[in-house]
Amino acid sequence: MTDSSLPPKPDFAALDAAAPESADRRTTVLALIGSLVFNWSNNESLFIYVLMLLLKVDQASAAIVFATLNTTRARLDLIQRLARIKIKDKALSKELDRVIDRFNDGTHIRNEFNHCMYTVNDNGEISQTQSMRLVQTRSALRFGETKPLDDARIAEMAEAVREMARINRDIWDFLPRLEAYLR
Repeated sequence: MTDSSLPPKPDFAALDAAAPESADRRTTVLALIGSLVFNWSNNESLFIYVLMLLLKVDQASAAIVFATLNTTRARLDLIQRLARIKIKDKALSKELDRVIDRFNDGTHIRNEFNHCMYTVNDNGEISQTQSMRLVQTRSALRFGETKPLDDARIAEMAEAVREMARINRDIWDFLPRLEAYLR
């Protein structure tokens, strides 16, 4: 019989006892994760309006096309391809590309925190994340990158939330200009 490679089972009683001391930090982390997901989802949904304008269809039809494509990447690819043939104004086209690029940057951090395993230390603090992605090198296959959830990373999360809020406002500002151009 071989030794188990499983990590040791957490001492849940000790974690429950320590949890009140780290509740504020844990609440901050969870609120930031929630804000990332909330803002990202709202921003992704705004692209339905971009699609609606580019396709010159009603909102319901655009939403059907949007929902039929099952990945964000596919949705944004469609929008960018339509924009290439519909938007000849270089400044407007570049503005859309910049918003999509910024949104994609936010997607990376959102995915990082939405698709990871969280480690809790002995004090009940969320101390690190482990990516759920397999990383293959020439010589090995390993399971995801582990990163500390320290003050710097929390600051990075907070900035990502602020950037998602800015993107939301920028998309709302862009939509009337796109609508006027496509008339």
